[in-house]
Amino acid sequence: MKKPSKNIELLSPAGSLEKAQYAFHYGADAVYCGTPDFSLRVRINSFTKNDLAEVVSYAHKLKPVRSGKKVYITLNIYAHNKHLEKVVDYLKFLKKIKIDAVIVSDPGILVLVKKYLPKIEIHLSTQANATNWQSVKFWAEQGIKRIILAREVTLSEIKEIKKKNPKVELEYFVHGAMCMSYSGRCILSKWINDRSANLGDCSQPCRWGYKIRNPKSEIRNDFLEMEVGDNLDRFGIKLEEDQHGTYFFNSYDLNLLAHLEKLKKAGVDSFKIEGRAKSAYYVAVATRAYRQVLDNLGNKKILKNQQEELQKLTNRGYTQGFIFGRDPEHNFSGENFGDKFKFVGEVKGVKNKLSIVKVHNEINLSDKLEVISLKGNQKVKIKKIFNHKMEEVKSAHGGHANDYFIQFDKTLEEKDLLRILK
Repeated sequence: MKKPSKNIELLSPAGSLEKAQYAFHYGADAVYCGTPDFSLRVRINSFTKNDLAEVVSYAHKLKPVRSGKKVYITLNIYAHNKHLEKVVDYLKFLKKIKIDAVIVSDPGILVLVKKYLPKIEIHLSTQANATNWQSVKFWAEQGIKRIILAREVTLSEIKEIKKKNPKVELEYFVHGAMCMSYSGRCILSKWINDRSANLGDCSQPCRWGYKIRNPKSEIRNDFLEMEVGDNLDRFGIKLEEDQHGTYFFNSYDLNLLAHLEKLKKAGVDSFKIEGRAKSAYYVAVATRAYRQVLDNLGNKKILKNQQEELQKLTNRGYTQGFIFGRDPEHNFSGENFGDKFKFVGEVKGVKNKLSIVKVHNEINLSDKLEVISLKGNQKVKIKKIFNHKMEEVKSAHGGHANDYFIQFDKTLEEKDLLRILK
């Protein structure tokens, strides 16, 4: 394997302390995370202040294999007056735990960060929609060190932005969910069911299935009444539908694994994976894929192998997004791909030659498991399964706090992951 690139950062999502640890273990240089109230991820976000303090301490103790492990705190809501006092208290807390950077989008919050965290790096969120070199220059003059470019920025535009602003760090999303709205600034969720995406509470109506309720309706001649998911409220909108309905807002997921070298040459300093609301399994597999390719740019075999790994993750189909100046494809069928494998457990350690396993989905004695590890994938067979009382059983089940002890035909390591072919 080639030596890791020192000037390129791999940035992974962390929706929990556990996910942050998996991200670092599988090759992330940094993670981004935050508490639910300020970070555009209200739901499926278990971070507390204590968790943030722990993940920062954990990251800073890791060996600096590349440029050191870092933690960036997301504070990128569009704040209202009621948020400001709480933000000040939060910033005072972040100063104590010695975070590496804060991610902001709101100019008012930027002012507060500069006042209460004068020595901390400030990164501009993609929510701020920086799409041109003059905008990047403006934000740099306000004290921003890094710009997280809007997903709509093309490869040629990145080159020009870097040329005009050579001292400004550029971060770009390379993998994960795409929003149907402009860089995530969407009002659809707020409009339909009063949950604001710009305050971190998006209900993702762009992923819902839609069906025509009354095909004979003639609302202004152009529009059709619709039933919105389980919400029976009606609104007018023009669409096409087949026998399966339509998912006309639903974009494919972003996958730029094959274009990392182009992005590096264009001037991208940090490659960002989306997915704080996704599983530790997703974080591990996606992080490992991008780490492997970044450390071996130009190696077609590794690229092919890791693309195959990404295809095994549940996804909506993949797109190259806007990088080459075209609009990204949409998944009008609503079909998911890569769901042939089922994530069943994670190895938490080894005791008396038995693997301590946190079970997520049922594992049976006869199952043929595949192990996901830093070294690669390998098949393993189960010899015996013991419950938390060390009673031998024929199957292990998730949904509770107790771990299982499993004897495999191979020795596994902490943070190895287990999956089976469905």
